[in-house]
Amino acid sequence: TFLGYSRPKGRVGTRNYLAIIPTVFCANEVAWRIAKKFKNARPLLHHQGCAQLKPDVDRVTQTLIGLGTNPNVGAVLLIGLGCESVSIQEVFRGLKKRGQTVEQIVIQTLGGMKKAIERGTQLAARLDKGLSRSKRKPFPVKHLVMGIKCGSSDASSGLVSNPAVGAASDKLLSRGGTVIFGETTEFLGAEHLLARRAVCGEVAAKIFEIVERMENRVIAVGVDMRGSQPTPGNIQGGITTIEEKSLGAICKSGSMPINGVLEYGEMISGKGLFILDSPGKEAEIMTGLSAAGANLIVFST
Repeated sequence: TFLGYSRPKGRVGTRNYLAIIPTVFCANEVAWRIAKKFKNARPLLHHQGCAQLKPDVDRVTQTLIGLGTNPNVGAVLLIGLGCESVSIQEVFRGLKKRGQTVEQIVIQTLGGMKKAIERGTQLAARLDKGLSRSKRKPFPVKHLVMGIKCGSSDASSGLVSNPAVGAASDKLLSRGGTVIFGETTEFLGAEHLLARRAVCGEVAAKIFEIVERMENRVIAVGVDMRGSQPTPGNIQGGITTIEEKSLGAICKSGSMPINGVLEYGEMISGKGLFILDSPGKEAEIMTGLSAAGANLIVFST
């Protein structure tokens, strides 16, 4: 068992944060100033939300909803500027639909930054007070959703740290838990091994699809994938090829069947082992893992 916080729809958090989420980068300063007033608050700052095409706006919107409904978040204060591409109302509705406690402010509607901070602080205080009533209690480990990521890999990563994480993944899955892993750029040359573990042909096809899609994006801009993978640090640590790095990287996923493939920003809707189509860059994949619903992230090196 572990000590956690009960959430809507049967989910469980390992933390009890008040998330202060700006819908656009222009609201970052207000979010940060409000969050620093509360010990339990976390400002989820980002550089997205405006001057983007619809596919990007949709992806940002879905990711913000996912972050706001992560099991480790007990309540949310949304902060919009008022003229951004991402709709604060759409994010608000998405959070409410998933049972989240949420309030919102719009800086321009309130008359500027100072008034927004004042009103936001009032709302955050109310939300924080509500969170303070939450009590941790024991839950079975089947409620853990473990996100896994590796980085700064060297020749030992595929021999020691990643297999150790893979063993932990298998153990958690055998007890009814859920595991999410990603880094599509590090499946290259090993995707066929992952596809063999797919629970069905549809999932296997999706694994091949996300790898091919990633490769095509690289080719479309005239770049050789080997220009960034393996990284200089990987090479210095003894890794010589993309395939070698991939074979070590996928060890962290263990040996259990793969139940599905998630798009970036998509939330899990079942139990088991899932792939998240995501880059390998730390901030981006860990954001994606959190938006998918991970209440615990393990980072191996």
